[in-house]
Amino acid sequence: MQKFRAIKKASILGVISNSFLLIIKGIVGLLTNSQAMIGDAFNSAGDIFSSIMTFIGNKIASKPKDVDHNLGHGKAEYIYSMLISIAMILMAYQVFKNSFLALIFQEKYDFSIWLIVVCLITIIVKFSLYLYTHALYQKHRNLLLFANSKDHRNDCILTALNLLACLFNYFGIFFVDGIVGIVISIWIFVTAVKIFVESYDVLMDKSIDDGTKKKVYQLVRSHSEVRKISHFNSTPVGYQYQISFTIFVDGNLSTFDSHEIANDLEKEIAREIPEIYLTVIHVNPIKMD
Repeated sequence: MQKFRAIKKASILGVISNSFLLIIKGIVGLLTNSQAMIGDAFNSAGDIFSSIMTFIGNKIASKPKDVDHNLGHGKAEYIYSMLISIAMILMAYQVFKNSFLALIFQEKYDFSIWLIVVCLITIIVKFSLYLYTHALYQKHRNLLLFANSKDHRNDCILTALNLLACLFNYFGIFFVDGIVGIVISIWIFVTAVKIFVESYDVLMDKSIDDGTKKKVYQLVRSHSEVRKISHFNSTPVGYQYQISFTIFVDGNLSTFDSHEIANDLEKEIAREIPEIYLTVIHVNPIKMD
């Protein structure tokens, strides 16, 4: 399937790119003792883990439905997205602790032109990855791609802050390095919590959003034969939903004709609303005046 191939390619690119960035950030950060750069290196390590989790989650989610998994394996995307968020939270804690201590004890670090070079390389690489994964997300609406694209975007901003700390250091203002490290850790934490909550909602079978539900109701009500709708239920299946509801039609209609109305509605919903994976409609007769 095209979606799963695209996610696989994005995850492999993420591992390769972030491995390169981890190496150069780690070397320069340790040589100069820059907590902001070391924090950025930790961030790249987390990005590698995220890309690996994306690869594994996508591989499982791409499996077709079977006897034991009647609705497929789509929720694997959300399980692995949750693992990514937990790793990001742990990483944020470590970066915050190191940066806070550096700020309290006024640790200095050695300015190097390589700090500037690494920041610029990171911004270019990460912005390119953001554009690529964001375009894929817009096309496929996949949470793993969403998590990756947001992570790449955040990295661009955080590395820009890191670059700012380097420039302040050049002029002998060292405390900005610790502040930037703390800002990086908070940003990572907030992003991780958002991904965790979204993953949790799907795994706990959160109902379909009101906007999509409204679209379904509008389609159903466009059929004059349907007199009433009730018992609407929805269950997430990967990035889509399975829905079911009951329609009430003229009790004088034949069984065939009443069920044809339901069949037409199911096909129309599948065609018009891509968020819907499967629609099951129960038909009840209603006494007409």
